[in-house]
Amino acid sequence: MSEFEKKLLKEIEDLKSKIKKIEGEKEENPIPSYQYSRITDLELRKVVKIKRIFEDTIFDLWLNNKINLEKEETMFLKKLLEREKNYIKIYSEEDLKIKFITPILNKIHFRADELRDFYEEKLLYQAENFIFKGKTDFLVSKGYKSPEKPYFFIQEFKKSIENSDPEPQLLAELISAVELSNWTTIKGAYIVGENWSFVILKRLERHKYQYFVSKTFNSTNIEDLKGIYKNLLFVKQEITEMIENGI
Repeated sequence: MSEFEKKLLKEIEDLKSKIKKIEGEKEENPIPSYQYSRITDLELRKVVKIKRIFEDTIFDLWLNNKINLEKEETMFLKKLLEREKNYIKIYSEEDLKIKFITPILNKIHFRADELRDFYEEKLLYQAENFIFKGKTDFLVSKGYKSPEKPYFFIQEFKKSIENSDPEPQLLAELISAVELSNWTTIKGAYIVGENWSFVILKRLERHKYQYFVSKTFNSTNIEDLKGIYKNLLFVKQEITEMIENGI
């Protein structure tokens, strides 16, 4: 073997060694990954700048909407509440979802030619220094087989906040959606037992946000339940208009 060949072989071996070292360092310091179903408020604030703003007027158009329920819709809500009211606080997460929440969402019927609702759907957002991933409880999106452009999320069908806090989990989903779609604002909601809270997230710049949380709607109260239903109808109408306008 010539001196040139020996030198070339040594350079190749040195290069292989450097590559292995770099790969080893990457394995030792992987990009942190956070599951939507488990992310905490502290973990969320480690990777993005986010601040809650206490301002009720931002919800005026949404929560004070002028939607009038049909008699049949009001009767549906009353019968559902009569049947489930005494069980909502004691239901497991899955029971609460199937017995009480899903009938409401099915009645809203988030479905059109380019739109439908998805349950337990995967969502991934990868930035330079963190990853948000996991399954979403419920989202409304463009798409037939899989979501292509999420417009609205509901997180989580929890029995109580003792299980885990749904607020940062919802916020992580909303952040993923606005960054993937390059939007400036998005709506969502989270559920803890009988209590519903509606949320608006605003994107100020990449990985910097403000969010707003509505008053609590207690679904065991018929007037609050009608309010929840109308708020969801408003979201459906808003999304339909967005799609019609090519958004």
